Amino acid sequence: MVKLNKIYTRTGDSGTTGLVDGSRVGKQDARMEAIGSVDEANCAIGLAVLALEGGHRASLLRVQNDLFDLGADLATPLGTLGEDFTPSPMTLRIIPEQVAWLEQAIDAINENLAPLTSFILPGGTEAGARVHIARASVRRAERACVALAAEVPVNPQALAYINRLSDYLFVLGRAVNDDGAADVLWVPGASRQG
Repeated sequence: MVKLNKIYTRTGDSGTTGLVDGSRVGKQDARMEAIGSVDEANCAIGLAVLALEGGHRASLLRVQNDLFDLGADLATPLGTLGEDFTPSPMTLRIIPEQVAWLEQAIDAINENLAPLTSFILPGGTEAGARVHIARASVRRAERACVALAAEVPVNPQALAYINRLSDYLFVLGRAVNDDGAADVLWVPGASRQG
């Protein structure tokens, strides 16, 4: 259980921050960029939660918890003892079941949506716009995670999760837009037509 008695520690005043294994990295490190981007995406999802009710709201609350798991995963580098990304009582990792849950949720939502005939503009309804802001934030977090993976080993399930999450938010945005009826379609070259 996490217990925070004191919010400031002064240990980061030098421009470094601690990881789960006790090591310290610069706050500009690619690992911290990925963790921070996941946190920002979680904040955007929190804003979307406020516009939703029922099952969609509950699903996004689950996602917010999963994103804390993802942050913990990213904050736990592999050591030098031949470890893999298997979770343990002391190591929290994204697992295949979390990715599978997103895939099932995407399929369930997509069943009720008409096929797209055009790209859609982010918006439609306030709830839809909030979900699209969250989707774009997740895409940025994914880019940061992929950049980190180009430098150091990253749990493949973490990368799969963040990729599926943006897909989930895309179909959720359409679902909350009256199952796509309130989507605003992109009209290529519309500003040049007169």
